[in-house]
Amino acid sequence: MTALRLTQMKTALASLCMIVPGMAIADEAAEQMVQDALPVMYHTCATVVEESDGDEAYIFAVVEKMTALSIYNRQIDINDHASTDEDKAKLRETFIAALREGCAEDQHALLGGVIDNAVKTTLGL
Repeated sequence: MTALRLTQMKTALASLCMIVPGMAIADEAAEQMVQDALPVMYHTCATVVEESDGDEAYIFAVVEKMTALSIYNRQIDINDHASTDEDKAKLRETFIAALREGCAEDQHALLGGVIDNAVKTTLGL
């Protein structure tokens, strides 16, 4: 992917986040969340693994940024879905299974979309 195309994607996503109702950036923390996620939004299921070069921490960091953005954009409070550590661990396991399934179906799918679908599936949205 060319640097120009990546820049265009980042600009389009940033504009979308600022314009689409319900996705307006309300505070500095949310703006920082968007800025943290933008550089990795180009990833597909395959590219995040390729670029990680075996570094699972890299994959985790990318997934974490995209997941946080998905949860924020949907205005989800995880405590509404799981109040105990055990419940949260179950949600995490369900999310990971949904993420793996989504990537297994299409290695070239944009990771952000697969993550968003996994969030929806996990929380029954």
